[in-house]
Amino acid sequence: MTSVSHAESGGIRMVTLYDVAKSAGVSPKTVSRVLNGDGPVGKATRDSVEAAMQALGYVPSSAARALRSAKSGLIGVVSGAISYTDDNPLLAGLPEIYILRGIQDVLDEKRLTVLLTDTGGRADAAPALLNTLARHRVDGTIYVAPFHQQVALPPPTAVSAPLVVANGFADDATSAVVPDDYTGQRALVDGLIARGHRRIAYLQLPHALLATQHRTRAYEDAHRAAGLPLDPGLMIVADRVDDDAEARTATLQHAIAALLATSPLPTAICCGNDRMALAVYGMLRARGLRIPDDISVAGYDDYRLISETLYPALTTVALPYREIGRQAARLLTEPQSGTRRITVPGPVHWRDSVTTIT
Repeated sequence: MTSVSHAESGGIRMVTLYDVAKSAGVSPKTVSRVLNGDGPVGKATRDSVEAAMQALGYVPSSAARALRSAKSGLIGVVSGAISYTDDNPLLAGLPEIYILRGIQDVLDEKRLTVLLTDTGGRADAAPALLNTLARHRVDGTIYVAPFHQQVALPPPTAVSAPLVVANGFADDATSAVVPDDYTGQRALVDGLIARGHRRIAYLQLPHALLATQHRTRAYEDAHRAAGLPLDPGLMIVADRVDDDAEARTATLQHAIAALLATSPLPTAICCGNDRMALAVYGMLRARGLRIPDDISVAGYDDYRLISETLYPALTTVALPYREIGRQAARLLTEPQSGTRRITVPGPVHWRDSVTTIT
């Protein structure tokens, strides 16, 4: 209930909740409601209480609040955002920091504090970090998976807090928020077909990735729904899971050569991510092909540094990282009965790299 030191009559004492209430002209219960967000308070009253707290230098005691409510006000987050590098190609294209920003958006609204731990780039570090957060009595934990995948979690302990997985999933007993890869790819291919494209190539990420499996199914379903034949020669794995940059470039070059050997040529190429699309731009231009006049190109991720600075600007599907973070934080802090798995779709951003065929 007490806060920072406050000078009075030559002595030092702590500013209390009652001092704030007196200064704001409200009851101590009203101040408590403002602090804890556990009751209705009008905007004018809230503004008055917050102004009094700032003027007096009042800072709520989290320890006292925890004792009263049996809650710490801390939400643990396990992520690789701090240690993220491009060394692992499976992680390339994942700005985990956007997921953290989404989590922070919601926790700020609820006046909760993030206790962030980083995996150091090692997936096998996550179980130990989750147990460490539990021992610190966090009110709940969000595990941010490095990409859309199934993750291994430690068995529950006596101090385990509620857990939500973001950008991946664990088991049927754990709530999770994942990207809707099917809907994103389906919207992209449906849109290309609506723009007159009938020969649409798909340069895939490795099939081991769940995202690739969902997106491939969407690509195939869009063709079937439009009554278009599926040409196996237009579906090529164009990336690798290892970190050999030269081998990965060679894989993509081989895929481009195979596509350009087909007849008739594809009128559009869907790339597994924006980084691949960036390389495809250069490879097509090296062969004298213009984008989108000769061939349209689309990506996936909506990496703004790539998609908006390429010329022409890249059409791409947004991976909704920030919204995944928001949904995970809401799922954790606004629990409903039963385990839930939420899929979050991302929109297609149509830009100048795709043309309409008339």
